[in-house]
Amino acid sequence: MTTGNIQLLSETLAKAKAENRAALIAYLPAGFPTVDGGIEAIKAVFDGGADVVEVGLPHSDPVLDGPVIQTADDIALRGGVKIADVMRTVREAHEATGKPVLVMTYWNPIDRYGIERFTEELAAAGGAGCILPDLPVQESAVWRENADKHGLATVFVVAPSSKDARLATITSAGSGFVYAASLMGVTGTRESVGEQAADLVRRTRATSELPVCVGLGVSNAAQAKEVAVFADGVIVGSAFVQRILDADGDEAAGLAAVRELAGELAAGVRRVS
Repeated sequence: MTTGNIQLLSETLAKAKAENRAALIAYLPAGFPTVDGGIEAIKAVFDGGADVVEVGLPHSDPVLDGPVIQTADDIALRGGVKIADVMRTVREAHEATGKPVLVMTYWNPIDRYGIERFTEELAAAGGAGCILPDLPVQESAVWRENADKHGLATVFVVAPSSKDARLATITSAGSGFVYAASLMGVTGTRESVGEQAADLVRRTRATSELPVCVGLGVSNAAQAKEVAVFADGVIVGSAFVQRILDADGDEAAGLAAVRELAGELAAGVRRVS
């Protein structure tokens, strides 16, 4: 049986902690701007300094995503992206870099594809796990059983509205790390990440030994530095997608832009003692 790379993910996050910094986790959708272009973008982000990459599985109804990622998903879907392309993206990005690659997806595509088939293929592709923002923990047993069997992390999302008892339920079921949404609302850049995120990380840590990584709203080095003070990882998505959109079809310019942004963010997550 092929097993996934949850251990590599854990080791990567532990290494960042040992270096007294937060890990930089980037998000890019598969198939954007094309399947090949998306793979090259992930390689560029790793080259710029990202520790982990989340590959988005484009969905026709991305209710938790803001307009930037919705635009990228639409481009990918119109380009005909399939789950096989997502698996290929994970495989080629991981094989080229040796770094942990996860999939971030809504539950419906997995449910339709088949849980066992999805986890088996993700593990075979070298994936480290899955982030499942809309899968209720109480309905996740079959997924977690299959993920555990194939050595994949199950990353759940917690929000500022989550009560302490709910946090404990979520974190006890998850593995790899906990995705802490810095604020209520959809993905996208924000002027400020705010104090809500620091409080959520503190409350989440009280329930679990898992690393706590913060996403939603982080788009530049200053914000990355702010979050890195209290979080184990800083997750950035829309800002990378926007750089590719701004390149307006110029692939070389898009790759250079995401590589540059990764470098700036990687410098931001290195805490000043």
